Amino acid sequence: MLEFFEAIRDFTETGGTVLLVIGVLIFVMWLMILERIMYLLIWHKQAKKDAVARWNQRTDHSSWNAHQIRQATVSRISMALSSNLPVIQALVALCPLLGLMGTVTGMIEVFDVMSMTGSGSARSMASGVSKATIPTMAGMVGALSGVFATTWLTRTAKKERAHLEDALDIHVTKGE
Repeated sequence: MLEFFEAIRDFTETGGTVLLVIGVLIFVMWLMILERIMYLLIWHKQAKKDAVARWNQRTDHSSWNAHQIRQATVSRISMALSSNLPVIQALVALCPLLGLMGTVTGMIEVFDVMSMTGSGSARSMASGVSKATIPTMAGMVGALSGVFATTWLTRTAKKERAHLEDALDIHVTKGE
């Protein structure tokens, strides 16, 4: 276990402080993604069941007031489904930008080494180049994983909203 943490520390030192920021950002992003997945798999089913049960208890399904109540119910559950998705999408967009910042800081280090030594030797530039490429790679990997998860979450939220609307529509036709 100690070797694992030493490997992470060495990797973080190779990529610079920007890599640590990217790591924290990806960790927070995935915590939020996992929370949304847990909501979809566990709590949403109960919320949907409760909403359909409340709708079924109503005797009036066809009046204007009933349609407004139905629309409010669908909107409330839809908001719960898409909660935090814009924040997750912003974090996904921030990953490659931080990777680019890591590239810039790494290249600044390369230029500093070149100005100190007065030459462009590959050995002296190697650490700066690694500090330039590793954060870029980490930012892109974080963004790609987040894009796939966000796309799935958005598509699932839309699908679940449509399922709820269909479930309440079925009961509208039965009540009329």
